[in-house]
Amino acid sequence: CALFYLSQSGVLRRLQVYKHCIPLVESGDLHLAKVSEIIGLLMLEARQLPAPALAELATLFVDVIKGGSLSNGKSLELFSTVLTALASSKESLAYGKGELNGEEFKKQLINTLCSITWQNSFMDIPLSGEELQFVVEKVLRMFSKLDLQEIPPLVYQLLLLSAKGSKKTVLEGIISFFNQLDKRQKEEQKVPQSGDLEVSTMPLDQLRHVEGTVILHIVSVINLDQDLSEELIKHVKTEQQKDPARALCPFSVALLLSVAVKHRQQEQIFDFLKTSITRSCKDLQFLQASKFLQDLFPQQYDVTAVILEVVENSAFGWDHVTQGLVDLGFSLMESYEPKKPFGGKAAEASYGLSKMPAQQACRLGASILLETFKVHEPIRSDILEQVLNRVLTKAGSPVSHFIGLLSSIVVSAPLVLQSLSSKVTETFDNLSFLPMDTVQGLLRAVQPLLKVSMSVRDSLILVLQKAIFSSDCLGARPLIALLVCCDNLRTVTAINVTDIPSQVQADVHACYNSAANEAFCLEILGSLRRCLSQQADVRLMLYEGFYDVLRRNSQLASCIMETLLSQIKQYYLPQPDLLPPLKLEGCIMAQGDQIFLQEPLAHLLCCIQHCLAWYKSTVHLCQRAEDDNEEEDVGFEQNFEEMLESVTRRMIKSELEDFELDKSADFSLSSGVGVKNNIYAIQVMGICEVLIEYNFNIGNFSKNRFEDVLGLFTCYNKLSEILKEKAGKNKSNLGNKTPRSFLSMGFVSTLLTALFRDNAQSHEESLAVLRSSMEFLRYAVSVALQKVQQLEETGQTDGPDGQNPDKMFQNLCKVTQVLLWRYTSIPTVVEESGKKKGKSISLLCLEGLLRIFNTVQQLYSARIPQFLQALGRHLVQLCSEKAAFQIRQFQRSLVNQFSSAEDDFNSKETQLLITVLSTLSKLLDPTSQQFLQFLTWTVKVCKENTLEDISCCKGLLSLLFSLHVQYKSPVGLLRELAQDIHACLGDIDQDIELESRSHFAIVNAKTAAPTVCLLVLGQADKVLEEVDWLIKKLTSLGSDTSEESSQASNQTQALEKGVILQLGTLLTVYHELVQTALPAGSCVDTLLRSLSKTYAILTSLIKHYIQACRNTSNTIPGRLEKLVKLSGSHLTPQCYSFITYVQKKKKKKEAESAAISTVMAKVLRETKPIPNLIFAIEQYEKFLIHLSKKSKVNLMQYMKLSTSRDFRINASMLNSTLQEHSTEGAENEPDNDQVRTHLAAFTNSFTPLLRPTACRYM
Repeated sequence: CALFYLSQSGVLRRLQVYKHCIPLVESGDLHLAKVSEIIGLLMLEARQLPAPALAELATLFVDVIKGGSLSNGKSLELFSTVLTALASSKESLAYGKGELNGEEFKKQLINTLCSITWQNSFMDIPLSGEELQFVVEKVLRMFSKLDLQEIPPLVYQLLLLSAKGSKKTVLEGIISFFNQLDKRQKEEQKVPQSGDLEVSTMPLDQLRHVEGTVILHIVSVINLDQDLSEELIKHVKTEQQKDPARALCPFSVALLLSVAVKHRQQEQIFDFLKTSITRSCKDLQFLQASKFLQDLFPQQYDVTAVILEVVENSAFGWDHVTQGLVDLGFSLMESYEPKKPFGGKAAEASYGLSKMPAQQACRLGASILLETFKVHEPIRSDILEQVLNRVLTKAGSPVSHFIGLLSSIVVSAPLVLQSLSSKVTETFDNLSFLPMDTVQGLLRAVQPLLKVSMSVRDSLILVLQKAIFSSDCLGARPLIALLVCCDNLRTVTAINVTDIPSQVQADVHACYNSAANEAFCLEILGSLRRCLSQQADVRLMLYEGFYDVLRRNSQLASCIMETLLSQIKQYYLPQPDLLPPLKLEGCIMAQGDQIFLQEPLAHLLCCIQHCLAWYKSTVHLCQRAEDDNEEEDVGFEQNFEEMLESVTRRMIKSELEDFELDKSADFSLSSGVGVKNNIYAIQVMGICEVLIEYNFNIGNFSKNRFEDVLGLFTCYNKLSEILKEKAGKNKSNLGNKTPRSFLSMGFVSTLLTALFRDNAQSHEESLAVLRSSMEFLRYAVSVALQKVQQLEETGQTDGPDGQNPDKMFQNLCKVTQVLLWRYTSIPTVVEESGKKKGKSISLLCLEGLLRIFNTVQQLYSARIPQFLQALGRHLVQLCSEKAAFQIRQFQRSLVNQFSSAEDDFNSKETQLLITVLSTLSKLLDPTSQQFLQFLTWTVKVCKENTLEDISCCKGLLSLLFSLHVQYKSPVGLLRELAQDIHACLGDIDQDIELESRSHFAIVNAKTAAPTVCLLVLGQADKVLEEVDWLIKKLTSLGSDTSEESSQASNQTQALEKGVILQLGTLLTVYHELVQTALPAGSCVDTLLRSLSKTYAILTSLIKHYIQACRNTSNTIPGRLEKLVKLSGSHLTPQCYSFITYVQKKKKKKEAESAAISTVMAKVLRETKPIPNLIFAIEQYEKFLIHLSKKSKVNLMQYMKLSTSRDFRINASMLNSTLQEHSTEGAENEPDNDQVRTHLAAFTNSFTPLLRPTACRYM
């Protein structure tokens, strides 16, 4: 007991015991139980020590830690007790040259600890919020000095420590650290061969594994502390407003996805990610459309690339991220729904070229799911099942995006999918209940799987053979499936390896018996043959599918050709002199008063023609050396040729009366006879087209054959003219629709080449027969135009190879060559009869070229250089130079139009030329010399040509604006146009004489209003949208208080300068327009709304500077004062004058009309923008007053008082109105807005803002 007495010597002895026990405990010589016993005793007695002894003991601990002599850290348990006891002491303690109390002394010790290298353990030390923040920052700074493997346990301890506070700092520090590591890793990968051996290159796999472990630690701590997840979401949302690149880096996205899987914040996290993705897509789209914005934001953040990087990183064992990726992918895809169902390649083409943010987000979702499917085997079954479920359950709405994803999955790994084939076969049971487009898309998507999996193929065939004649399903759906199966069953031993997906590097059919495949196909064809007795759409599907089956399975030729022969014989009349040669009455079916098409005879004949042509060119040549089936094959071949020859000869001889069709026939769709005649007419026209293609192909440039072609066309054209005439009289939209041509795209390209580009002397005589008919030439070009339009809208065309993108591209190139040569060689003005009947051939060629240029950019963007190369022999390699060459041809044509006489000016052609130039301009690189030359030329055309055609003026100015925004901001251009409008229309003050100046001749009395004025205002609104977007960016940058705030400050200054310069120039634009005597109507209303938007954006800018003055002591820049001065001197007074001008115009209108009540309602409606504008001006001035107070700069000195908004009240009308509403006022006192509304109707100014002028300075 003498040891622990309270004397000074006792204290010293106790202190010595502590000093000896601490090294003893750390020595490791004692048993752990003894160590714990000693530490427990010392902790118990520590609180009895006086403050000086505690201070000395705590300093000893710091020295031991600083010296690095701690071996096991057991004594640190005592250290925390000592610090706790010390903090509770109020006694003054000597520290350096001064004195501190116990709490202050403890802070100094902790500060010293944090400035040295130390070992883990702050958990048991009681810390204040400030001390904890200090410790956390110290730990985070230590990250960069530690080995990568040591970071995860430290992170875990830091997360546990965050339970006491500083959660935001901990999360921000961890995310920032790994973000920096990722950036450094990417930089090292860009420069793999570094000569600096001192640079520490971290292994990629090690970094990814550490990141994955840290994410798991964070998720596990969040399970214990839900507040941490809320802090995480709050942090990323805040950072996203400031700097999206720092908020959503690969590490933070992976962390969010991991947290979302198991926590209640899942919906909140996914909403945040989807919003961020959509916003990023919108921002990128916004920037791509404006050179002005690109200069201010040279480097852009793309969240889609970040998320795809997360998918790539997840391959390093990040299993905890995969479920979040899958959920996010499907969530993104479900948030977008195609407007219209697509089929086959059309879906993929349209889907792949998405422009809208929602489409881009959907495409990102598909990419996430596809890449996750490739990387993570355990999740594949779930992804495939979810995709198939959505195809089935969402069948009522377009599912082309899900079918496109399924197709990508199957193509990427058909062999892998064999293990998951059961999920695919389950889907086949529902084919009969899906929409036709979905069935086609689904079966095309799984084609590669059918090629490698016999079980899937057998299951599909079995299901469909049962379903095809089921009474409760539509036969066409399983029919399509059977055709696809038959199309993918090879019956020959040789197979083109290029037809198989790249993953399958061998003949996948080698393991299957060719004879077995042939037996299967024959069995399928037997089922299909029975379908020829079903309804017309089923037969139509068969006829369209037979060609593809035959082309892929030549061994089935006999079976298919015999089937077609037996079918056509039901309608063919063999008597050589009987007209017409086909029984049309057998093609229709009557059910009561309704008439239906039963047999699509033209499609049947078309199928026969294509199958026969392919057979003669391919199989027949291969079988010349074989004698087995030659007689049989020659038999049906000869039958078909004789039949087609007879039908051709008799169709030419037939008159319309032979088909019971003539001008006197009824073609209305309201009667059964009219419907029957329409069906007959379309079938006859289709048969004529099929025979035209057949005879041209076999004619070998024979004059007699081409005369037959012209005879067939005569029959076709007669019916076509009758249908057009009847449709014109009936004004039926359905009747005006041109029937889809039966000519194939390949034949159309061949026919056009022969008609316009074939210079062979041996062909001259025969081709002269066709060239002599302008109607036939116009028809050929019209069909080409129809085919291109179909390709543009659906991604495919009817006929052979219509779904083959390579063949379609080749045909497009050939057609473009011909149309381009024809248009540039023979101008529209020299064509005879062009204006007499229908469109001229040159105009049709130009329209076709426009559609082709659009189609190529939509469907074949990757092949644009190849397309341009095909149009001419270019020595240059750059795409811009090739495009510029084509542009120059159309420039010359447009100049010729402008220089032609007024009678020869063709408005339609000029509009098409301008649209073609606009389309081709998209192929130019905005940074290229060719683009600048084209822009300069466009400006010159607008300045030098007095164009009075409204549509052409609109097109040309739209082209000018679209080019100008890609080069620089258009505000200077808008100012010149506004000056021209002002000079052309005159001033609102008739006493003012304006200078007769003109920058652009295109602005004249006919075009100035409303055409040019509305275009200028529309472009000004786009500039305002850009400025508004920039101000929002300014607001987010202004709230950045990070270490990089100095960089943000420099960017803020650049943005502020850009915003003020844009607004300053725009104010001069509006300065001109508000002084212009605009006609009442759309121009005035649009201008008033645009002015309101301008003042609202000026107000937003002022609010930004108000906030900036609150955050910093900086004064407002001088250019802002200039902008305010400009608005006060050049805009606001003129706005009030313009309002008075508008009101006078309205009064004059009212006086001229007798229907006063109607005019009053119209005037009130039309003047609605006026109070909105005045309110916007008032708000602007209100916040100017606030900014003046904050900045100590009197900005209101530039704003002049105006009395034009004060009311000129009609007293008698006001009194009667007040009496009328007195009873209502007694019961319900109206608010200010209601009073303003009632007063507005009875004031001459129609300005419902009763606000004393004195209030402006209150």
